[in-house]
Amino acid sequence: MSKEELVDVHLAVIATQAQKIVELEARLVELEARLNMNSRNSSKPPSSDGFKKQKSHRKPSDKAPGGQRGHKGSGLKLPHAPDEYVLHSPEACADCHRASECSGQQKVSETRHVIDIRTVSTVTAHQTLRVRCPRSESLLEGCFPENVNGTMQYGVHLKAFAVALNAVGAVSIDRVHVLLRDTFGVSISTGTISSMVSACAAKVRPVVEEIRALVLRSPVVHVDETGVRVGGQTVWSHVASTAGLTYIGVQESRGKAGIDVSGVLSSFSGTAVHDCWASYFSYSGVRHGLCNAHILRELSAVLESTSQSWARRLLDLLLSLKRVKAEFLSCGFPAAPPDVLYDAFRKYDSIMSAALSLNPVSVSVVKSRGRPVRGKTGALVDRLVLRRDQCLLFFTDFGVPFDNNQAERDIRLFKVKQKVSGCFRTLFGARCFASILSFVGTVRKCGLSAFQAIRDVLLGKLFSMTTCN
Repeated sequence: MSKEELVDVHLAVIATQAQKIVELEARLVELEARLNMNSRNSSKPPSSDGFKKQKSHRKPSDKAPGGQRGHKGSGLKLPHAPDEYVLHSPEACADCHRASECSGQQKVSETRHVIDIRTVSTVTAHQTLRVRCPRSESLLEGCFPENVNGTMQYGVHLKAFAVALNAVGAVSIDRVHVLLRDTFGVSISTGTISSMVSACAAKVRPVVEEIRALVLRSPVVHVDETGVRVGGQTVWSHVASTAGLTYIGVQESRGKAGIDVSGVLSSFSGTAVHDCWASYFSYSGVRHGLCNAHILRELSAVLESTSQSWARRLLDLLLSLKRVKAEFLSCGFPAAPPDVLYDAFRKYDSIMSAALSLNPVSVSVVKSRGRPVRGKTGALVDRLVLRRDQCLLFFTDFGVPFDNNQAERDIRLFKVKQKVSGCFRTLFGARCFASILSFVGTVRKCGLSAFQAIRDVLLGKLFSMTTCN
């Protein structure tokens, strides 16, 4: 080979190695970022953080820890008047032969209350009476109540408690069986408990449909989805909720097909707040608002992995706009003044210009088809530029919240249930749990007792959402 040919070969090898080094460095950054993920800079749950405390985005205040001066406390309160009074006389009076002379002079010096519960089971025997009428000579017989339809059955309070343990308490059916047996001495088979849960789900289904109809008429709805293990496979629970309503459905698909079957966004025309899942943007008739809590976590990840200053500037801007909005609302302003809005957008655009300059699209990684390879930081920058209006919607419209925490709180019990009780055995069981969870979540938002609401439904009482208004 000639000298020129050797130089060309070496240059080609060097170019290949340089390209490989760039790819390996990008891979190294990605792996280090993945290693440093926690609940503060990603969607990982706090339970995965271990014992290391994560730093909050909230800035420390000058207030002392604990309740502040003038704070109205809410200590232990009596649920009702005392059922029993136990009198304690002085010990010296016990053996005194003149104690009867002092009995009329004793006064209550101090009262202490003990709040407790009684774990007892009761058995009620219903008996019908038969008599021959002396006037008509006909044989008359009494009737059992409508809810007493068997020679041996469980009462409605026991059924409601079993359902509440399984749904509200996220206790598995096997453990419900053990708890009822050990606490009340009532041994109910797991199959019977499962039937109680499915019967309750069937009774609340009309109310759940009423909840869905009210969600569709709401101006702002929080939506989210999470995976659920059913019979060794992953299905998806979809939530659509507000501050007063909770609607959850379980579908086999996570994307648009599953969202359509859930029956909310496909017929919704208001504002949907979500975590920027691409399937949500397929609904063009919906105004979209992004969850800034997710964005703050992603910005924290950028700061920790790349130390790019624009991420800190944008994080501070979003938090400051959240504080400014709270101040405007406390002063009775329905919206931010135009000059404040202009300044917010100007600062946002300036920050994203700096972000784009630090994260340009590399020519060496442009693909012939599809979007260019950008990595996590580049993809976040592109998304923040494209979705600027949705990101700042909470500030341009004070009726839109800053984050999507409402939906995440409403759907969290599905994860708690799975962590405590394991997977669901059937899709039918998961959907029964979703129906009861929708009903209970809405009832509790109305300030009503979940146990009493379940009991009333099992008794056949008609429950309407007008009860909550």
